[in-house]
Amino acid sequence: MSTMSPLQTEHASPEELAVLRAAFAVDDGGESALGWAAVHAFEAEHGIVLPEPYRTFVAEITDGSYQGPPDYGLLGLAELPRDWGDDRPERVLREPFPLTGQWLWEVDPRPEEELEPVLDRVFDHGSIVLGTDGCGMYWHLVVSGPHRGHVWFITGEGALPFGAEFGFTSAEPGFAGWVKHWAADQDWFDVSSAED
Repeated sequence: MSTMSPLQTEHASPEELAVLRAAFAVDDGGESALGWAAVHAFEAEHGIVLPEPYRTFVAEITDGSYQGPPDYGLLGLAELPRDWGDDRPERVLREPFPLTGQWLWEVDPRPEEELEPVLDRVFDHGSIVLGTDGCGMYWHLVVSGPHRGHVWFITGEGALPFGAEFGFTSAEPGFAGWVKHWAADQDWFDVSSAED
């Protein structure tokens, strides 16, 4: 279990919002944003409150972006990637995201019938999908549970939290840190792990 600094997920800081505005350079008078009424309706429907600064970002700046991040663009709040699959379980955002530390299920020795229920929760509970880098590699923003506000990279092999405190990257944690790292044209995983 990793120790982590608490993210400020209840209030959007002016500095984080400035980073997000600069990264996306949206100048459409708010037309690409959802607006607060739509954000509140989404939250009521799913029984959650989106973490800041993502919440203000989709309400006031833009709801998705073709330019990224990730490679295939930032998805809108209620969207899923084209390669997500039609036969997946229903997503339940109010159920807590089940992980707090990296998990490589590809090398987990437990039987598949024991892993499957946990895998379903990793992909479909407590997070929204921010986008894909293709080939089943997805970026999630955790919206409920202990890692609320953190971005996770989830693939067919495993899952890991994104942020310098977790290894593999020099990026700040959370949505603003993830976007800032992308806007600076940094490789997602720009630090070698001690486990490598």
